[in-house]
Order: sequence, then C-alpha cells, then structure tokens
Amino acid sequence: MAKSPILGSAYVARSVNAADNRMVNLFPEIILEGGKEPAFLSRAPGLRLLATVGDGPVRGLWPFGANLYVVSGTKLYKVDTVYAVTELGTVSGTIAPVSMANNGTQLFVACDGNSYIYNPGTGVFIQITDADFPGAGKVGYLDDYFVLNKPNDNELWVSALGDGLLYDATVGFAEIEGSPGDIVSLVVTNREVWIFKGTTTEVWYNAAGSAFPLAVIQGAFIDIGCLAASSVVRLDNSVFWLGRDSNGQGVVYRVVGYQAQRISTHSIEWQIQQYSTLSDAIAYGYQQDGHVFYVLTFPTADATWVYDVSTQAWHERAGLNNGEFVRHRGNCYAFFNGENILGDFENGKLYGFDLEVYGDNGAAQKWLRSWRGLTPDQYNLKRSAHHDLQIDCEVGVGIADGQGEDPQMMLRWSDDGGHTWSNEHWATMGAIGVYGTRVNWHRLGMTLKARDRVYEISGTDPVKIAIVGAELTASGTSA
Repeated sequence: MAKSPILGSAYVARSVNAADNRMVNLFPEIILEGGKEPAFLSRAPGLRLLATVGDGPVRGLWPFGANLYVVSGTKLYKVDTVYAVTELGTVSGTIAPVSMANNGTQLFVACDGNSYIYNPGTGVFIQITDADFPGAGKVGYLDDYFVLNKPNDNELWVSALGDGLLYDATVGFAEIEGSPGDIVSLVVTNREVWIFKGTTTEVWYNAAGSAFPLAVIQGAFIDIGCLAASSVVRLDNSVFWLGRDSNGQGVVYRVVGYQAQRISTHSIEWQIQQYSTLSDAIAYGYQQDGHVFYVLTFPTADATWVYDVSTQAWHERAGLNNGEFVRHRGNCYAFFNGENILGDFENGKLYGFDLEVYGDNGAAQKWLRSWRGLTPDQYNLKRSAHHDLQIDCEVGVGIADGQGEDPQMMLRWSDDGGHTWSNEHWATMGAIGVYGTRVNWHRLGMTLKARDRVYEISGTDPVKIAIVGAELTASGTSA
C-alpha cells in the first residue's frame, strides 16, 4: 500500500489526460508542524440564513456604524444587529452590482450612473442632483473626499470635502490620460486610488493640490488593465482583479508593490477562456480562520473560482441544481456583527458563511475531489491491478439529522484520463461516534490500457469533511 496524491489544489488541464485534479467545495489547509501529513482538505463553509431583505438580488452590502446597508433589487435597506430590516428608499437598476462607500457621516450608493446619499444621523435618503455631478461608476473614500469615476469616460472626480452631495466642475475632476480609453474601475487602498482602464492601471494620491487635490504617483503605472469592473477587490493589504492587456486577457492578478503579480494558473486561465462572457465577472474577498479568499464568479458561465491567498491554491465553489454544479449563491460580501455575510444572487436572502454548516440554507452542498491514483514516478504505460483504496479522513462525526447519522462517500474512477467514468461505489464514513471506521473500497479492477487511473470521491451528506490522505494498493503487470 502506497500513498496516493489526493492532496493539492484544483488543476484540470486543457488535456485531462495530462491533469484532471478537480476540487469543488474543498480547500487545502497547511499543517505547519506535528501533523500526520503536510496538509488536509477541508469542506467549504455552508450557508446559514440570517435574514430576507427585499426581493433581491442582493446587489451590494456595506457595514456602516451599527448597521449593515443592503441594496436588494431596487431598494436600499438598513439591517441592524438582530437582523431587523428597514426600507430606506429606491435606487436605480435591478441586477447590476452597486458600489458603496461612507465618509463617517454619509453613505454613498453608486448605481453605475445615478447615485444616492443616505445620512444615518438625519435619516435623509436622497438622489445626488448637483448640476455638476457626473454620475458614478465606482466610488471610494479618501481623506474626507468621495472619489469616483464618470461612467463611460476617462474622468476621475472628487466630491466636496465631507459632502457627497456637492461637486464643482471647475476643479473637481481630472482626466486620466496615461493611456487612451475610459476608466473601467477604481479602488481606494492604503490612501491611494488605483485606477483601472482597459489595458493599463495607474495610481493617484492626495497631493493636496490647490485645484484638483489628487495627483498621479510617478512611476506607478502598469501595462495591465481590468477586464471586469466588479472583479476588483481590496484584500490582504493588496488589490486583486481579472486583467487584460494589449496582448490578451483572462489572467487574475494581485498587486505587489506597484506591480501586477499573476496568481492564476494555466489551468484556471484555460477554464476562463472557455466562457462566452467575461466582462460580467464579479468578486469579493473574505477572511475565515486565517484563510484569505478571493472569490471570482462568472454569472453568464455559471461558475465560481476561489483563490486562497494563504496557500496560493485554487478551488471551485458551487451550488447544486438538479445534480449539476452551478455558480455559488454568494453575490456580494460584508463582515458585520461578527459574521461573514453573503447576499444571494437571485433573491433577498442574507447568509452567514459558516464552517459548521454543511449545506446551503437547507439545500445539499456537494463536495468533490478527483486526482490521479499513482504518483508520476509510478507510471510505466503498462496495465495495473488496483486492489484497495482507503481514504484517511475524519469519521464518526455525523450529525443526528437524517442521512447525517450515517454519512456516505461516493467513489468512481476513470481509466482514460477523465473522459469516461465507472459506476458509483459507496462507502460509509461512520455512524455518529464510530471513530474507528475505515473508508475503503476493495477489488477495484485492472486499468484498461496505460497504468493510469483517475479517482474521484464526492458526497452531499451534512457532515464535516477533513481529508488527510489516501492510500492505494496496486500491482503492475508486464502488459
């Protein structure tokens, strides 16, 4: 019996014969010392319902003071710490993500053009109607200014100091001319404004100018731009986004200093290139138990990819619809009331992102891992007999809730690199308290051609998943 390389990250290559390591709703965690293995695979968090806010979809979340502000459908709502909901007013649009920021007194809601201010102190909600207001694509906050871009233009604007209702067309904007084209997105981080165009990015700061207060940082210019306005996320003291440049598109980057560092793999980039629409990609970031995740969803493609900054590993997150994987339900994120909170992309539901919940608001959450049974040094292009596969995982930790009392794991395999698959074979993960259960399968047959087999395990039962390793007993042949 030898160890089988089940640990690692998602890497399904352009040719599955080369690599077919899929990982859905699982992520690796590194064990720094004293562990049985250097890492284990942990189940992704489930969704616990907190509140229903309007009809949805949830287009934006923003914590401000003691409340969470939610744009759901065409309405702005206030949600307090016991998740009581108060409607505040009507905003434009119905589906597109909104951009939000606050200056300590006012909440700014940008709906890709029309924009609104809510003042919690006075309770007044009003549309911005200043004659000089250019509209707002994205909005951020810097040194008591709201900073925004004029939609479908190359102009960067600031509000009056301390007041998002007032603008001055004589001194309130600058044209971003480091490269031609319109501003696609912006984000404020570390008291700097990162301004993304189609194929370039530049950085501005508050120079306290006598006219327009912001100025470009000399040398902070990147020949990589942004493909999707809502893919830009401030996270881990950095910025992450889906990029493009003059030579191509579909690479995911993060900021290191004033440079763009590629974080996507060839496998992820190949997956992205298959999608018919990339410009509608949306993203958010969150931290949980020390893992820092960048979550990138492609709505048209119905797919969600996640990068774990802590391990530099990718995996898929997914919902389940008629037995098929679909995009994850999370549409936007906020940390509020001690909770990682997600808004739903179809309705007005708010969820807690919970590692102790093993389903999505009562619906099944399916996890999956596929990997090559043998390590590369064991391949010799001859047939092999596979006698026994055992999964080293936490067992006996089911819950007293129907199928969770005796959870099951499913195994299937492919002898042609992942093109076709065997029948399903099920094994118990141990009834509640049966901690000595062995999750294994016997008499797995002989490979058809090359000494190569891809195994796949999965499950949907409400149970903790922690996969430490796998062991395979196989013997070679001379054929």
